[in-house]
Amino acid sequence: MAERLKEAKKATAIAKLNDVPTSPRKMRLVADTVRGVEVNHALDLLHFSKRQASQPLEKLLRSAIANWEAKNPEQSKELENGNVYVKTIMVDEGRTLKRIRPCPQGRAGRIRKRSNHVTVILDVKPAKAE
Repeated sequence: MAERLKEAKKATAIAKLNDVPTSPRKMRLVADTVRGVEVNHALDLLHFSKRQASQPLEKLLRSAIANWEAKNPEQSKELENGNVYVKTIMVDEGRTLKRIRPCPQGRAGRIRKRSNHVTVILDVKPAKAE
């Protein structure tokens, strides 16, 4: 049982990015476009996206690819064949910086500068049984 779990963990690669200064809602819109997509296609989607959140996400995906290559040096053809895909991408809420903005009649309005944490997990597509 432990050996099987160890082999399953070896096939996956994880990369994390903490405290990205973008709101989680905006980051989730970009993350939804690459969830479940093959890695090379996901890089193209992020590279040519006009959203500001796609730049740190592309950098994180490249890091996850490098982690996968380091864990699986003998399976480099899987990456070229398009068998590696984004298994999971999670966007969690990070810390919120609270700022104050002057409002009418001497009041103060709150500005919430949100951040997020992103986690990407890559995996290899299972072989189809014929």
